[in-house]
Amino acid sequence: MRNYCYLCSKTMTNQELWRPLTAVYDEREAQAVARMVLEVHFGLTMAEVLCGQMPDERELRQIQQRLLAGEPVQYVIGEAEFGGRRFCVAPGVLIPRPETYELCQWVRNRGERREERGEKEERILDIGTGSGCIACTLAAELPEAEVTAWDISEEALAIARENARRTQVHVLFEQVDILDPRLIAASPQNRYQVIVSNPPYICQKEQATMERHVLDHEPHLALFVPDDDPLLFYRAIAQYGSHALTPGGSLFFEINPLYATELSALLSAMSYHDIEIRNDQFGKPRMIKATR
Repeated sequence: MRNYCYLCSKTMTNQELWRPLTAVYDEREAQAVARMVLEVHFGLTMAEVLCGQMPDERELRQIQQRLLAGEPVQYVIGEAEFGGRRFCVAPGVLIPRPETYELCQWVRNRGERREERGEKEERILDIGTGSGCIACTLAAELPEAEVTAWDISEEALAIARENARRTQVHVLFEQVDILDPRLIAASPQNRYQVIVSNPPYICQKEQATMERHVLDHEPHLALFVPDDDPLLFYRAIAQYGSHALTPGGSLFFEINPLYATELSALLSAMSYHDIEIRNDQFGKPRMIKATR
């Protein structure tokens, strides 16, 4: 602890990095953000900082100004940690969240059970892949699986492809709009064992309760749905899954806790069964699984 405090002190007195950040973060968060910048962006170890080695002050102050403007540190340094791996991120994609990795673990556990039974070659589709964090994680942790990932955004797909390269996995990325009505008519029969998605699920009316750094910097295309149709993407994906999933195949969704019960009812009405809702690490209903 003494070393950590000394690091903060050195950063404060020599580069004045973290102390001004308390205008945006609480003190502990400001210290953690400063440390992330030094370690991840500049590649400086704690020992090097303790010995007085600091990055270029001009670049450091530019980063500080971006942070003071509320830009998330992950966008500033261009990286985010997810499930023990580092992913490239930019304003065209959402910053991966820990609860999304919990969804990946749920899917992975299903795949591991299949492998234990000798059932391999699981085909997985990630819809709305964004940074590719779900697809790349599943490809890395279920190496026998064949993973496909869709997104409507070419910018997001470019970032996702870079993340597949970084994590050294093979994922087939395709530019597809799940809301295209022609997709249902053309959907393949029994193609996938798993469809997973963290789709847009925040209603426009919820903006007033959101943190400014999310609202001002993360892509609205990946965040919001109309107030009058909060289950828009879930319905479309479930319709596609009713044809594209194999019998016994599963849908896995990250969900808006406000609509967990409503989504469960929707999936049941569409003849999905064995529907299960799980809480995230913060105790909120955040994930749902349904079986075709």
